[in-house]
Amino acid sequence: MEHLWSPWRYRYIVAADGEKGCVFCLALAKRDDRASLIVHRGERNFVILNLFPYTSGHLMIVPYEHTASLASADEATTTEMMEIAKQAQRAIEAEYHPDGFNIGLNLGRAAGAGVAEHLHLHIVPRWIGDANFVSIIGETRVLPEELETTFDRLKRHFDAQA
Repeated sequence: MEHLWSPWRYRYIVAADGEKGCVFCLALAKRDDRASLIVHRGERNFVILNLFPYTSGHLMIVPYEHTASLASADEATTTEMMEIAKQAQRAIEAEYHPDGFNIGLNLGRAAGAGVAEHLHLHIVPRWIGDANFVSIIGETRVLPEELETTFDRLKRHFDAQA
């Protein structure tokens, strides 16, 4: 059984669409927010859906600045990141009604960061009993909706809060 963060899987995530480079910087460069799954753009951070979500509504808040370190991010960036996290929590609560949230940073590959070179904050809605046999034993994620549907559902909340 291959470990979730093996080098092979890391390469697949970084080069999912065949392009080399940081997945977040590549998404920003495309300027097609729907195709890139960018739900919201702030002044210093943007919100993007996780391409490999743990649950429906799993998104990430990412600084525009390409940095791996929380400590090196300036105060305005981290302040906005937290304000956007609050917006994200409200949007997900209104649309999905989860029982709870996992909100956090994985800094470095040893900490589980799939994209270790670019800081990002995960917002993961959780429901009681959402970890089942398929996800735990089968190492497979089952989602009730496509990412485009998640995009539409959350974008309207971010747009309304702007």
